[in-house]
Amino acid sequence: MTTAEGAARRTPPARGRLLGLLPGGRGHVLAFAAGSTVTAVLIVAQADLLAALLAGGFAGAAPAWPLIAALAAVVCVRAALWFGLEALARRAADAVKARLRTELLDRAQRGGPGWLAGRRRGELVTLATRGLDALDPYVTGYLPALVPAVVVPVAILIRLTAADWGSALIILLTLPLIPVFGALVGAHTRDATLRQWRSLERLGGHFADVVAGLPTLRVFGRARAQAEVVRRIADAHRGATMRTLRIAFLSALVLELVASVSVALVAVPVGLRLLDGQLTLHVALLVLILAPEAYLPLRALGTRFHASAEGLAVAERAFGVIDDETRVAAAPGAAGPPPGARAGGAPAVRLEGVTVRYPGRDRPALAEVSLEIRPGERVALVGPSGAGKSTLLALVLGFARADSGRVLLGGADAAAFTDADWARWRAGLGWIGQRPHLFAGTLAENIALAEPSAPSDAVEAAARAARVDAFAAELPEGYATRLGERGAGLSAGQRQRVALARAVLRDPPLLLLDEPTAHLDGRSEAAVLAATSALLTGRTAVLVTHRPALLAHADRVVTLRDGRIAAARATGSADD
Repeated sequence: MTTAEGAARRTPPARGRLLGLLPGGRGHVLAFAAGSTVTAVLIVAQADLLAALLAGGFAGAAPAWPLIAALAAVVCVRAALWFGLEALARRAADAVKARLRTELLDRAQRGGPGWLAGRRRGELVTLATRGLDALDPYVTGYLPALVPAVVVPVAILIRLTAADWGSALIILLTLPLIPVFGALVGAHTRDATLRQWRSLERLGGHFADVVAGLPTLRVFGRARAQAEVVRRIADAHRGATMRTLRIAFLSALVLELVASVSVALVAVPVGLRLLDGQLTLHVALLVLILAPEAYLPLRALGTRFHASAEGLAVAERAFGVIDDETRVAAAPGAAGPPPGARAGGAPAVRLEGVTVRYPGRDRPALAEVSLEIRPGERVALVGPSGAGKSTLLALVLGFARADSGRVLLGGADAAAFTDADWARWRAGLGWIGQRPHLFAGTLAENIALAEPSAPSDAVEAAARAARVDAFAAELPEGYATRLGERGAGLSAGQRQRVALARAVLRDPPLLLLDEPTAHLDGRSEAAVLAATSALLTGRTAVLVTHRPALLAHADRVVTLRDGRIAAARATGSADD
């Protein structure tokens, strides 16, 4: 059993947890219960008034305007109450989806890249977008139908017992047939819906992977083959959807058939007794009006359950992801800021026999690595792809967890860091990767990402230090120019300089650089190198690079191979 499965089995069912996410909690449920109770009373009152009017009409009596006015008032109140409960349910659905999306995002943020490495990111995207939208039928349809399914039949049975106990007895005996048949069909619906959702998750995940890797697929001539794979997955999803729809249609047929037969069992004896004079016309009409209303809430509940089954399956999947106990750092532990985090100057980093393994890989990413990076020292990591360089950076960032050994950051054991400790530690870090992510927003907002409260003059000073001003002046609105998603509108070198400006603005004591000049042309590389050289002065730094120009700034070069330290040598820094 996996960790996620074990957590899912120890946590409350999805239904109960969804109720806990409703805005107002118990107050929301009480509001629906009160509304449903009032609705039940109005249904009985409406049936009484309508039966009285029809009976009087058949008897040739003059129009009873007070009854007509009362009936109109009851209908208007029912309509207003229905609209109010509908609006409350939609507000609840939006709140539940927002809470779940926030918790999914928080879980991904706590886990970091190491946690995401064992998952298909496209599947998580599908879950957080299209998947959670499937909760609408559950929150706006099924949950509001629960209380009326109990309250309305009880209110009708009480009224009919007083008017005609024989009809009430028939309804009492036939009502349980609807939930029994609904439960029998519902078990098949749940299994079919889970299969449908898994196929959709696979389709979304694989499609996202194919789109992200399309350039590579084109280079190796595998684009058409992957298009065929997507087609097969889509066909599997279509087949699963059609099977689910067939079961849903079958359930609707069963519920309608049971309800119709039950109403007939009530209506036929009522008609015969009316002809024999055993019932008055008013009572007969009252029974005929209320009998369908007694079965209607249960029929609606069954129909809405099948429509909302996908949402419940998605909720269980979302809670399984949120409750995944795989963690980057243990929850309990160090109190107060880790030593060396921003307030304590340049921090030290020490690895003692550290081994890191990723799920699904036979060979460890790092194997018994011991390394000390002293305050103010600049260490370059070199080695072939897959040697463990990025994993070592991920340990320092808190995005990977040591399976054995110790990671000491600023003198504190990273295994004891809380989420707050990691936040304080990262506040003293500057990280520049190969492909920095820029967001849809202005150029100034992207530079100030780590320090949103920084004044505009500080942002522009950081931009000048990172050579961003060289191209910012050419943009239509300068630093106020809005960039597209992922920094669309800027070249790779310009995006890298924006990342450098972020680091300059933060002014961190510890810098982590992962091939900052990779994939750049000569002119962009020269600009980035010039800005990087100034940024490295007086800071602890870990550089993953093969560029001689950056290696010249390192005090020591450590070579990694197959997850182990193969060699280490001191080198004269250009700043010495």
